[in-house]
Amino acid sequence: MLRIHFSHTDLAKTRIAAAPDPLWEVAASMHRLQSRRGRWAYAGWYRMARQQMRERGLGRVLPSVFLPLYPRAAYFPDFLTPADAVGDLDAGLESILATPPRRILKEVTILDRTVGAPAWAGQLARLEARKEFVGMLRAYHDAVIAPYEEQAQARIEAERAARARGLLDGGVEGMLSGLGPMLRWRPPVLEAVYPRQVEDRDLYLNGRGLTLAPSYFNWGEPVTFADPEMPPVLWYSLLHEPSASGAPRGVDAPEKSLSTLLGRARAVALLTVSTGATTGEIARAAGVSASSASRHATVLRDAGLITTIRNGPTVLHTLTPAGASLLRAASPME
Repeated sequence: MLRIHFSHTDLAKTRIAAAPDPLWEVAASMHRLQSRRGRWAYAGWYRMARQQMRERGLGRVLPSVFLPLYPRAAYFPDFLTPADAVGDLDAGLESILATPPRRILKEVTILDRTVGAPAWAGQLARLEARKEFVGMLRAYHDAVIAPYEEQAQARIEAERAARARGLLDGGVEGMLSGLGPMLRWRPPVLEAVYPRQVEDRDLYLNGRGLTLAPSYFNWGEPVTFADPEMPPVLWYSLLHEPSASGAPRGVDAPEKSLSTLLGRARAVALLTVSTGATTGEIARAAGVSASSASRHATVLRDAGLITTIRNGPTVLHTLTPAGASLLRAASPME
């Protein structure tokens, strides 16, 4: 169990990241490659990632370089996921290059003591070795993370919309209360389920606040830096739910004709979703029953125009980049 202790100052400084953390998504995606947990939610990505790594010559780099540094275990080095990398790959890679050699050697020693570090890992204290490693990271990101950036961004914007509703209804504490299922707000402590192999931890924010970073590729337990002196960031999983067919929503979905969207009700539904809307709100705006609104939302989602997340007992629909582009390009409704 991880217990994060808040003061009133910390509550005022708590925020939700506006974009994916690219280097954390790199790390989490490598964990997905090491586990079958949740594989159904990433089936399309997994096939694409394997193909891209083969085509770009990364097949040998994965087991020899990446996986030993990013084990799906109790620890991997904090310097690999810089706190200032949220939404900015270049800034994150520059932070890795600027990491003091002493810190790298310290964290590699912790890795070695915890799960075992590769013999060459200490070489990353040398700038030239880090430059080569950063080049590999960029190649991996471009091959297997970048193709899913829009999808990850849409899911994060949906998560932010859901948390914003909690904020409006109950302030920051209301927002924290809706983070579940692996996060539980017990004022003034946020409890997070932690990997079983990790001892219980207490993280005192001490007026620094907390950045909540929803993660597309994280699966299961939330994660924070091992070093409590680092800026407090908590990466937590976006919820992935199977579609009725059992296939992940939005992954490998075939192109569908936008002609299925013709008609006033779906146009109103899409417009209503532009600011985030529940199925009931779509029904009221379009003047249709809840079941009809649900069907319209399903068509919009299957066409890749909206994304849907669970928000307590209801679901919240928000636009994807494709849906937003369609609205911008559409003529005003008469």
